[in-house]
Amino acid sequence: MAVPPSYSDLGKAAKDIFSKGYGFGVVKLDLKTKSQSGVEFNTTGSSNIDTGKASGNLETKYKMKELGLSVSQKWNTDNTLATEVTVEDKLAQGLKVGLDTSFVPNTGKKSGKLKTGYKRDFVNLGCDVDFDGPIIHAAGVLGYEGWLAGYQMAFDTTKSKLSQNNFALGYKTGDFQLHTNVNDGTEFGGSIYQKVNDELETAVTLAWTAGSNNTRFGIAAKYKLDKDTSLSAKVNNASLIGVGYTQSLRQGVKVTFSALIDGKNFNAGGHKVGMGFELEA
Repeated sequence: MAVPPSYSDLGKAAKDIFSKGYGFGVVKLDLKTKSQSGVEFNTTGSSNIDTGKASGNLETKYKMKELGLSVSQKWNTDNTLATEVTVEDKLAQGLKVGLDTSFVPNTGKKSGKLKTGYKRDFVNLGCDVDFDGPIIHAAGVLGYEGWLAGYQMAFDTTKSKLSQNNFALGYKTGDFQLHTNVNDGTEFGGSIYQKVNDELETAVTLAWTAGSNNTRFGIAAKYKLDKDTSLSAKVNNASLIGVGYTQSLRQGVKVTFSALIDGKNFNAGGHKVGMGFELEA
């Protein structure tokens, strides 16, 4: 069996069907470029249609494959500077070690996190230490013949107690994924992903909270009209209906239109639309 996914990526296929291809209430531009020296640039800008507030971020990333080293630097319009340095497969095969730091010049606030990960056949482990606390985050996933079992925890050293205690169980094949999880013993969730054929993908999510009658349920699908065009749709038990249309205009140029409709208050308005452009060179 191949390396199982990380805990955060369990059920990712279903999550992507519900999240990708939509951008309600914003106009967004993504630009990705790569220099001849191998430096990657990723620039993102967005504007909220309702408030007019604009935001953006710039990320640069450079990899030195012979050293297993990658350096990433980020800046956003909130004036937060972040740097991440990572070494992978050099200290030991399958081991990844990184240092993630951030700094806000306006306030002088600093933060840092030491990240480690280890993966090989049947196992994927991770342990991060957040220096603000410090808080220890750890997660592990075991996989065997398609079955996946995972555990995630966070330990606050200042209070000497667990602040997060999550379990997950799932099953994964080439065109089908089942994921269930229990968060802190009170939040229960599950998702099913099914690739019906080369054109159609579907997903279902279900979540509820112990001691509450509030159950969340959603259905989503993505259909490829052709190699350059796809249509996405989703609906939940709150009667919120989302639709998205993605078109590749040419190589490296993609445009997305999306809308969110409140089915319970159709005549009252408040529906949202969005548009996104992705440019890659």
